[in-house]
Amino acid sequence: MGDAQAEKKKKPGWRTVLRSLRNRKSGFMALFGFAQGLPPALFLGTLYAWLSEAEVDLETMGVFSLVGLAYAFQFLWSPLLDKVDIPGLSKLGKRKQWIAPMQLIVGIALLVMSFLDPKNALGWFSLLAAVGAFASATQDIAINAWRIDVADEEATLDILSTITQMGFRLAALVGGAFGLIIAERIGWPQTYLIMGAIMLGIGIASLFAPDATVSDDTAATAAANADEVAELYNAGEVTEKVRTRALIAVGVLWGWAIITVVVFMVRSMTATPDTRPDVTLFTTTYGPLIVLATVVLPAFIAAWVARQKREGRNVIHAAPGVGAGHTVKFTDHLYRALVLPLVEFVGRMGWSLVLILAVVLTYRICDAIWGTFAYPFYLGELEYTNDDVAFASKFFGVGAIIAGLALGGLLLTTIGRMATLLIGGILAALTNLLYADMAVGGHYMEAFSGAIGFTYLIEQVPGIGDADLAKLTITIAFENLAIGIAGAAYVAWLSSIVSKKFSAVQYALLSSLTLLVGTLGRGALGEMIEDQGYYDVFILTTWIGLAAAVLVCFEWYRQSRGKAAAGVVAPEAGEVAPAE
Repeated sequence: MGDAQAEKKKKPGWRTVLRSLRNRKSGFMALFGFAQGLPPALFLGTLYAWLSEAEVDLETMGVFSLVGLAYAFQFLWSPLLDKVDIPGLSKLGKRKQWIAPMQLIVGIALLVMSFLDPKNALGWFSLLAAVGAFASATQDIAINAWRIDVADEEATLDILSTITQMGFRLAALVGGAFGLIIAERIGWPQTYLIMGAIMLGIGIASLFAPDATVSDDTAATAAANADEVAELYNAGEVTEKVRTRALIAVGVLWGWAIITVVVFMVRSMTATPDTRPDVTLFTTTYGPLIVLATVVLPAFIAAWVARQKREGRNVIHAAPGVGAGHTVKFTDHLYRALVLPLVEFVGRMGWSLVLILAVVLTYRICDAIWGTFAYPFYLGELEYTNDDVAFASKFFGVGAIIAGLALGGLLLTTIGRMATLLIGGILAALTNLLYADMAVGGHYMEAFSGAIGFTYLIEQVPGIGDADLAKLTITIAFENLAIGIAGAAYVAWLSSIVSKKFSAVQYALLSSLTLLVGTLGRGALGEMIEDQGYYDVFILTTWIGLAAAVLVCFEWYRQSRGKAAAGVVAPEAGEVAPAE
């Protein structure tokens, strides 16, 4: 009887969702998700509206596009968050010591900006935006790792992954559309003052969030870190010579990437508007090379190290436990921070890493590259007005994506992570066919909208409501609903395959591959649109999406086979699977 009751309690469904939502971790996850979404909206989007109103010329505005680099290349400093404790703040917790201070820095930056005139104090304005964006990108790394670290059987990884995206989307709406509305009524300084106060409030609230704790005793913490690194000298670990070679190779690659980004930012900040390097060109040209240098090539190096260890070549043969008393070197800490996360991941995944990377590179490819061409398609190709697009994408679109996230969270809890990942991938792929229909007139979407009464509903919207707006709105709504489901499943899956021990680095590196897809894909897609038109592009992206769904099937099989080999019989739904 007891077993039956326990099984009933574990049975996934609404009860599991409600139990997760009542957990305080879920509340902080919503807060953290909101904190992740608000700064990008204020530093990368809404800010340009303020600068335009202040009559800052477009060439001078170009310096603010540098802010986006902090988000694009945040993985470059992710090893610090896994390895380094902030003096005096480490007692807050492993992740919270980074989250709360970064949120406070963002809040302070926004508050100070609210007291400045962007036209007369542009230097300070741009510096504050850069500092705020860097702090925001850093908190993103820490929050993603926090989500993985604190997930448990009640506040599941799947639910936390869904909640963080819902918070992010709501914040993007608040900082974007609502920010514009508020500024129209009370002015830009007051708007940024309110947003800064919100971030400060979140930073203070973050101090009370649960976290993976760090010892209050600094000496004890240092000793624990030293013992952890000293494990590199235990029996079965690769020799110091192998580690040194790997560290030098990876260090050179990462060093080149960091120097390249820093040099570009210095050149851009010190150059005049007419000689300033183009950010888009830099991201397109160097973005893939930087990802290649920091992710792809180091993965091959890590595979070489893992193979040495697996085959017992060039390994330490001392008795177990010898490493505990070994003198730890500075290079050991560097190896542990920079190389070991990849060695652990590659060693754990083996050849399955090829499949993992294939899913990462293809599953969200349409989302990664479509954003650049969405408005040219709506406004140029389909000839809708700004008001039409704002209504369809901001009002119905945001509501649809939040509904999709909620549905995705429920599916994750009831049918499991991989099943939801597959359904989301298929739906996201098929919505490209809706856009293909729109590209040739939208007759099917117009008929469908009319048949279900949606056209009549949109026609009641004063001033802009008609059948043309209805078919655009329902197309965007279906796409965003699918994106919500796919996004919830994707973040949960990506979070589940990284190790808690190296969660900041591994998650940041895997998610950075989206940068590679986006920068490479946009150019190719733009050329295809010019040569063949939007219809053929949407057919192609449909096939790419379906190919990603096939890869998900293989990944599902791989995970199922791994669980069977390990004798795992528990259901996947709601599991807390980040590997150790």
